[in-house]
Amino acid sequence: MAGLIPQDFIDDLVARADIVEVVGRRVPLKKAGREFKACCPFHDEKSASFTVSPAKGFYHCFGCGAHGTAVSFLMDFDHMNFIEAIESLANSMGVEVPRNESDKPAQRYDELFALLGKVEKHWQHCLREHAPAVDYLKQRGIDGVTAQRFGIGFAPDGWSNLLDKFGGSDTTIDRLLATGLVIRKDNGRHYDRFRNRIVFPIRDTRGRCIGFGGRTTGDEEPKYLNSPETVLFHKGSELYGLWEARQALRQIERLVVVEGYMDVVALARNGIDFAVATLGTATTADHLNRLFRLSDNVAFCFDGDRAGRQAAWRALETALPHIREGRQVRFVFLPDGQDPDSYVNTHGADAFIAALDSGLLLADFLTGELTRQVDLASVDGKARFAELAKPLVAKIPHGVYRDILLESLAKTVGLATEKLERNLASDPAGRQRLNAIHPAIALARRRDARGKPSVVRKAITLLLNYPAAALQIDPEQLAGVNRPGIDLLAGLIETVREEPHMTTAGLLERWRHLESGKHLGKLAAAELPDDEEFDAAAELGECLVQIAQAARREHVEVLIAKQRVSSLSEDEKAELRQLGRV
Repeated sequence: MAGLIPQDFIDDLVARADIVEVVGRRVPLKKAGREFKACCPFHDEKSASFTVSPAKGFYHCFGCGAHGTAVSFLMDFDHMNFIEAIESLANSMGVEVPRNESDKPAQRYDELFALLGKVEKHWQHCLREHAPAVDYLKQRGIDGVTAQRFGIGFAPDGWSNLLDKFGGSDTTIDRLLATGLVIRKDNGRHYDRFRNRIVFPIRDTRGRCIGFGGRTTGDEEPKYLNSPETVLFHKGSELYGLWEARQALRQIERLVVVEGYMDVVALARNGIDFAVATLGTATTADHLNRLFRLSDNVAFCFDGDRAGRQAAWRALETALPHIREGRQVRFVFLPDGQDPDSYVNTHGADAFIAALDSGLLLADFLTGELTRQVDLASVDGKARFAELAKPLVAKIPHGVYRDILLESLAKTVGLATEKLERNLASDPAGRQRLNAIHPAIALARRRDARGKPSVVRKAITLLLNYPAAALQIDPEQLAGVNRPGIDLLAGLIETVREEPHMTTAGLLERWRHLESGKHLGKLAAAELPDDEEFDAAAELGECLVQIAQAARREHVEVLIAKQRVSSLSEDEKAELRQLGRV
């Protein structure tokens, strides 16, 4: 159906959804005071740390940190995409999902999807008509059934095949440009991007073609060519073969990440349906999020040469913030000169599965790579090992996995675990790197000089738990304040003031896609007073006063410090006098 889902409908749906009913259909819940508890469905545990709050409309696991609304629960537990989750939730509540039919961007995107679908079918027809391309696929071990399953086609040689067939007007040429199928030259003319290549459709979570990957059948360069970034296709978040894997497997027990289209297709041809490939990019956090939604068991399979180990190390660094108990990451290195395609065709599926099973666990790969860089027989080498480990351990969430890894690292350098942990915790540079990667985590952990939670964090916690309090405070107090977390706090306040009926769940859902909002669930789960005498608006207002006063004090200190080393401008002097009277 064309059109976008209106945001006000999404907000209302989340606010009205019975989170207990949604979760309770899938997880056995037990009443615990005002809330419900269960063993977390997203990681293995013996004691219940998974809490569902009907009042706030969201869930939170104090063990693994998973949290969200009814929508995100359906996405994570039932492996739905956002649209599917909205439609499922609406259907269970007996309401129809409205669409903004007049929204021009949505209509334009539908036309782009339709164009890509037509091009896909056209290239599939071209493959059947081009014997050399068919012979090439057969030589690579790809039969007709597999080619059809993955929608493989062939882009004929020539500069204007697609232009001649689909670019009959300025409007259609613009669509070809928008999907990356043609390229504009400096003189304003156009030519086809994919020429004389086997083409592999890249699909989104709904199975729609959003771009293509092309491989030459000879020695032309580049060997692989992907669609460029478009409004539909974002390389850093898409995985080739993921849709096909979901269609083939009812329950995905594990996933293996490989480097190329041919690897995915060759593995599927040999009955290994759980392979996916990144699209010419290193593994990203978005990739990891998508992988772990489907399986807690992920392997990375690379060549055993230097480039392969470097790619594996980059994947390890990206995976560290996502590691927790219950999740397993392995690194598999094939013999030099072998890739998954050649390996499975030469040695068979059982040998490839055996290689996966014997792959290095993340902790072993991490320790092994650090050990290769130092001399552990010397004191200096052990100290260097600890230094190299600092920024890596800092990325891992606190929990059982991190504790076990620390024990392993301590054993490697011959230190007591407590000593190594103190050494790692004392690394300010490591903390700065962690803060730079996860601003929301940094905000949640930041403390003032007296060891108390920061005022900004307290304000955000109050606002998440009592959204209506934002309607009774003066947000202008934050004008000009430049402190960590202020943009997030101001954004939350603005949202509630624009949408007075916004709920805790609604705020979490609005911020779910943003980096600054990924970890708000921990603050929303805070236990705050619920008695009638507690005035959340007054508490929030006092926080804003304290934030503004602290910002003024800091500015005064900056001006005074500047005055000591250089002269102030007349405006700065006047500002200092004014601030001094506040």
